[in-house]
Amino acid sequence: KDKRVAILKSFFRKYDSPLYDHADFIVKVSDKNGLDYRLIPAIAMQESTACKVIPYGSHNCWGWGIYGSLVTRFDSYPEAIETVAKGLKKGYIDQGLTTPKEIMAKYTPSSNGSWAKGVGIVLGVLE
Repeated sequence: KDKRVAILKSFFRKYDSPLYDHADFIVKVSDKNGLDYRLIPAIAMQESTACKVIPYGSHNCWGWGIYGSLVTRFDSYPEAIETVAKGLKKGYIDQGLTTPKEIMAKYTPSSNGSWAKGVGIVLGVLE
């Protein structure tokens, strides 16, 4: 068994996150896209307290494509996870944006640094 799945499940259980049932899928999709398996959960934690506060029925734990009243909605968490993973790979990692601070500059440029700090803390917790 992959210990990364157990690490994520423990983390998601602690926060009563609906992503608990998708921990294995997060690891699989992260590996497929060459992402650190901790990045998708860390952003979800920063953006929505691990999916606890999201637009109703959106399955969007990452603030992905949410600007004011515009809300990107997904039919399921797996669809959202796959879309976010591909988007992070293509739009960030492949562009050389790999640290929380570098990702923040494009993901949420209006942040005062707290976004990168929060993502970094969760990356550390999941190590």
